[in-house]
Amino acid sequence: MDFAYTYTEDQEEFRQEVRSWLEENIPDDMRAPVDRMELSDKQYWFWRDMHKVLAEKGWLYPTYPKEYGGGGLTGEHETILQEEFRRARVVPGFTNALVFPTLLVWGDEAQKDYFLKPLLSAEKVAFQNFSEPNAGSDLASLQSRAVRDGDDFILNGQKIWISGIEEPDFLFGPFMTDSDAPRHRNLGYFMVPFPSEGLTQERMNLLSGDDQSVFFFDNVRVPGDHLIGGDHQGWQVTQTTLEVEHGGRGQAYPQDEAMENLLSYVQNTKRNGGNLGDDPIVAQEAASAYIDSHVHGLLNLRNYGMYQARQEMTYHGSQTSMFGKLYKIKNADRARDIMGMYSLCGTEEPRAPFGGEPEVYQRGSLVGAHPAGTVEIQKVIISRRIGISRTRERAAATPSTAGVGGV
Repeated sequence: MDFAYTYTEDQEEFRQEVRSWLEENIPDDMRAPVDRMELSDKQYWFWRDMHKVLAEKGWLYPTYPKEYGGGGLTGEHETILQEEFRRARVVPGFTNALVFPTLLVWGDEAQKDYFLKPLLSAEKVAFQNFSEPNAGSDLASLQSRAVRDGDDFILNGQKIWISGIEEPDFLFGPFMTDSDAPRHRNLGYFMVPFPSEGLTQERMNLLSGDDQSVFFFDNVRVPGDHLIGGDHQGWQVTQTTLEVEHGGRGQAYPQDEAMENLLSYVQNTKRNGGNLGDDPIVAQEAASAYIDSHVHGLLNLRNYGMYQARQEMTYHGSQTSMFGKLYKIKNADRARDIMGMYSLCGTEEPRAPFGGEPEVYQRGSLVGAHPAGTVEIQKVIISRRIGISRTRERAAATPSTAGVGGV
C-alpha cells in the first residue's frame, strides 16, 4: 500500500515559497545543532527574534487561530512547514506548545488576549509546570499549594523536571487550592509569571543535558485572573494539557531521523568487502527498526487526521504514546547492536557517524520514556478508555472536540 501523500500544485508553490525564504534568511551558523543542548546563547537569541518573524508570517504555529497570533492555516500547510523546517534545521519555538490548546479550551477572552496572543506570536515563552518530587506519574497527589489572599493566590511548594532553555515568562500548571476537597476536585491551574518575588529556578545537569530545572515557590503572589478555569477545576484543565501531551493531537509530519540514519548506515557502511546490510541478521534488525518506526508514524498521522476532522478519540493518544516510548528504546538497542561503539560517539568525536546524532538518540530514548506518563500510565489510560478497567473515563476536552475555533 502506498501511504505517500500527493501535494497539489498550490501546496507545492507554498513549499517553494517557504524553502526559498528559509534559505535566504537563516544563516548556516544559526541552524539547529545536532544536539539541541549545544545551542549557543547567540543562536538562542537569534531564534527568539526569528520566531517572532515566523509567527508574523503565520508559519510558527500555523493551525492556531489568527486572531490570537496563530497562522490560521490548514493541516496540509503545517505538514509542509514541518518538512521544510526540518530540511532547513529550524529551531522550534521555545514555548511548550501544550499550553495553547489548554488556553483555547479553558481561558476566557481576556486570558486569551493576555496569555495566548504573546505566546503564539513568540513575544513570550511558557514552560510546563507539572511534576513535583513526590508527584510525577501520579500527578493528582501533588502537594504544592495555592492559598487565596484577597484577589490573589499565594503559592508555595516545589516543581521539578521543568523543561525549557534559558528562562520562561510564564509557568503553567496545577496547584492544590483546597486540601479538604476530594482528590481531582482540589486543584487550580495557574499561569505563573516569571520572574516573581519568591520564585527561584535551579538548573539540573542530567543525562539529557541542562534543559531541566527545579522551581521553588516561597510565598509567590499570583493575581487571581491568572487562574485558568475555576479554583476547583484544575484537574479538568490539566487533563486537556495531558490529552494533547499523550498524543491526542498526533503529528502532521512524523519524523524519525534516528531510523533514517540507521538505514543509511546499514546501506552504506562497508564490511568484509560488501555492505553491512548484506549480513542477514543486520538486515533483519534494520527492517524491524523501519517497521516499528513506520507504525508509530502511521499512528501519529491517524491521530492528526482525527484531530483535524474534530473526531472524538478515546485510547488513540495513549496508544501512540505507549508504542513510541517502547519502540524508541528498542531501536536504540538495535542501533547499538548494529553500529557498535560508534553509536555512542558524541558530537565532538571526529569518527561519530551523522555528526553524533546516534549518541543524542541513545540518551533521548531513555529520557523519553518518562515525560507525559510512563508506559504503565499509558496502559492504565488505555484500559480505562476501552472499558476493561475498574473505572472508565472519556478523553478530556481539546480545541478539536470542544468546538473552539482553530486547532
